[in-house]
Amino acid sequence: MSSQPEPGAEPGSGRPDVLVHRLPSFALPFLALLCDHFTVLDPCTDSPDEPAHAFLARRAGLTRALVCVGPIPLPADTLRLLPSLRLVVATTTGVDKIDLRECRQRGIAVTNAGTTFAEDVADYAVALLLDVLRRMSTADRYVREGSWLKNGDHPLGFKLRGKQVGIVGLGNIGSHVAKRLQPFGCDIAYNSRSKKPSFPYRYHASVHDLAANSDVLILCCTLTEETRHVIDREVMTVLEDRGVIINVGRGGLIDEKELVQFLMRGELGGAGLDVFEDEPNMPKELLGLDNVVLSPHSAALTPESFEALGELTVSNLKAFFSNQPLSCLVQGE
Repeated sequence: MSSQPEPGAEPGSGRPDVLVHRLPSFALPFLALLCDHFTVLDPCTDSPDEPAHAFLARRAGLTRALVCVGPIPLPADTLRLLPSLRLVVATTTGVDKIDLRECRQRGIAVTNAGTTFAEDVADYAVALLLDVLRRMSTADRYVREGSWLKNGDHPLGFKLRGKQVGIVGLGNIGSHVAKRLQPFGCDIAYNSRSKKPSFPYRYHASVHDLAANSDVLILCCTLTEETRHVIDREVMTVLEDRGVIINVGRGGLIDEKELVQFLMRGELGGAGLDVFEDEPNMPKELLGLDNVVLSPHSAALTPESFEALGELTVSNLKAFFSNQPLSCLVQGE
């Protein structure tokens, strides 16, 4: 007896359709891996001149699984173009750009990247902190521009050892950041939704209190309605003019307009920012500040992490199409 193809499968292929939502250029190996196992519908390459909603209506009406590549918005109106959708595989850890309420109401499961990026993001957070404190990026520019020859020594940076570091969000990424900072002799404290007795670090019930007792804040938490602009004017004020903010979470965690003003007035010591509120746009005022290190939302992206992400994505899609349990299922769906 012949087996029946999955609903949404290309006739005769025996492989289910998988829709890819907004594939960036660096993800081509990721796309190739998906194509090895599934019939991939990719509006960007299949019909680049056709409006996305028209492509979805014409090609993806029976599609049951969607892979959302990167922090790309997936609002309710897009989801409603996919009446058969039952799974969204997010390739990010944060899912703040996906309309989870719509997914929950329609019974659409949502998975994320889990711990895939945790170590790479933690490495990057520490690198940003070292860069801001020791002024490595500005020193590089100083040498390249010939200022070392013309003006002499570059201004001194600050040491990391002994700094009081507050971590906002002691989850997968935050705990790896703390582990990396311990050999530097940093005094580590944290704020999280609840106290975590398994960790030996000081807990502060509010971000304001954490900032008041920190030289550095490293933001590793997810973006929710509760954490939006959690770094506000009051938090920046108590962090004071030697304080440093590192953000590898989401841009919306910081009141960006206030941050710009604090940095321009010299009321903060510096910032290392991998994420912004309106990416890829960012405040142009930051471009001229030597105490700010800017990065294009790339903390998570290494060939190694992307390979692991591809394996996790394929594994979850295979589990879905064979009615097996999913990994990294987002709570609340």
